[in-house]
Amino acid sequence: MSTPMNNSLPWPTEAPVLPVLSVRPVLDRIDSLARTHEQDVTLIPGLAMTEEEVAADPPPALEQVADELGGIELCGQRVLTLQIEDRTDVGPYTLLGEATSFYPLYETPDAAVILTIDPDGAPGAVYGIGEDLALYLAAPNLGGYLERFADALEATLNALAERDDEGEARTEAAEQLMEGHLFAEILGMDETADPVEVPLQAPATTDIVELPGHAVAVADLREAPRGARVDLIDADVPGDPLDLHVIWRERGRIVVLAG
Repeated sequence: MSTPMNNSLPWPTEAPVLPVLSVRPVLDRIDSLARTHEQDVTLIPGLAMTEEEVAADPPPALEQVADELGGIELCGQRVLTLQIEDRTDVGPYTLLGEATSFYPLYETPDAAVILTIDPDGAPGAVYGIGEDLALYLAAPNLGGYLERFADALEATLNALAERDDEGEARTEAAEQLMEGHLFAEILGMDETADPVEVPLQAPATTDIVELPGHAVAVADLREAPRGARVDLIDADVPGDPLDLHVIWRERGRIVVLAG
């Protein structure tokens, strides 16, 4: 039986629950990495694995996954979470919409990785948000992101296994390694990267239907490659882009800027 959650958000519930079997292999892989590298990795138990009350409110569609995995700490630093306690609309979330339209998987004061949530409650694509508030397509879905995360974690742990430093030095090394293997690219920090730019277009110039009436620009990432970038701040829209907010469509693959 799951530990009671702080169900403070009015999450949409129309979408079916994501079957844990769909991500079972990668969850087992992450669990194995954590157990093999206990010196560096702490596995945060899922909601069904702890008797403590957890102040978290994940989307209902993530119930089965969140029951099994709460997150990962690497050398004391949280690098993956499915248990966000406090939600905010500032920093990297400035241009995002309602709190029920996304769920953070990783965050710093200036950047974040988020799972998009469609209006029916279905989880969709995963994006990194850089300091410039641009969106970077990290994965088409949660399973894809967890695979990518596991690859980066394994590479980082293999490198750490060859080091004998401790304390802050090891924490700093782990942070730099995870950045190099994952976060630099998806948070726009890789100066050598040349991401595909997906432009924001006026709604009238696209063939996308069922857009909200207050949409002012739309970017179509349904065929975009991993790493594709959408620059929200430099959008050619009336007024100040900071007065707008993002709405997702098509499981997060269509980005709508709305007033």
